[in-house]
Amino acid sequence: MNFEKLPIISAFLFWVGLFLLNAAAEDPGSQRKPSNDQWAFLDNGTIRIGVDKSRGACIGFFAEAGTKRNVLNHYDHGRFIQQSYYGDPDGSDWNGKPWRYNPIQGGSWRGKDAHVLEFSIDADSGLYAKVEPRHWASGKPCPEAIMEQWITLDGPVAQVRCKLTYSGKDQRTTRSQEMPAVFVDAELKHLVSIQQEKPVRRVPGWPNESGSTSEDWVAYVDDKDWGIGILTPGTSEFTCYRYRGDGKSGPRGSACSYVAPIRKVRLRGGEVIEYEFYLTLGSLEEIRSRFTALREENQEAANAVDDRPNIMMLFTDD
Repeated sequence: MNFEKLPIISAFLFWVGLFLLNAAAEDPGSQRKPSNDQWAFLDNGTIRIGVDKSRGACIGFFAEAGTKRNVLNHYDHGRFIQQSYYGDPDGSDWNGKPWRYNPIQGGSWRGKDAHVLEFSIDADSGLYAKVEPRHWASGKPCPEAIMEQWITLDGPVAQVRCKLTYSGKDQRTTRSQEMPAVFVDAELKHLVSIQQEKPVRRVPGWPNESGSTSEDWVAYVDDKDWGIGILTPGTSEFTCYRYRGDGKSGPRGSACSYVAPIRKVRLRGGEVIEYEFYLTLGSLEEIRSRFTALREENQEAANAVDDRPNIMMLFTDD
């Protein structure tokens, strides 16, 4: 498999414990967007991935090519595969709840769209988007937290590179950050992770549950062990839940399955946070085989000289 090699992540990594994401621990139901989406797709004949340009070019469609089955949920602006970051309490309010600094790639809970600053798509070079996000609670634009996204396809695997250029004030607290937030069709209810080389299965409840995986990937699968896998290299911890809502599943259903690989990060002005993740569809055996191959192919790259020195992922212990 000719997957692009992972870059070295040059930074100091300090783990300071695992806490539940406050945003995900609340009722995720919010104001839905009218059906005026603006979809753009990449399709290599094996898989098809789509972003909604009206909501921050977030990933809201992922399917096997030639099928109509979208495994993702995009019920509202918060429910995409997207970048989301958390800072300190800032006096904002989410549906009567005190909130914190929280730029979201898709937009706010009241349905205000994020602003796509640049967008391009090409069959060879892939998809690129540069986005000015919005504060999830207040809906205010966040020009100090510019997000970028690159998507390429390689056979059955989608590679996504995310970048946050943060020029705002230093946030005081180190928080769990979603890398990325992933919302899946509620029909895929079994969350699978790997522990001591064996698959561990669960049907998450509500609210958040924490977990870890020894192979840096998790998958949501159906009763026949078919579904979506998510790999964020170097990220073993995750948070997850299932929200039942009114029971309706599907891409626009209020029910959903959620998971987010997480790392501890404190946002500091003038810093850049960048990471990559991978998506694939298939049987549980296929998902694990592809991700195992990916990890093995990139093991040497992790010890090589970084050919992209501008890529940094910054972690702190304070």
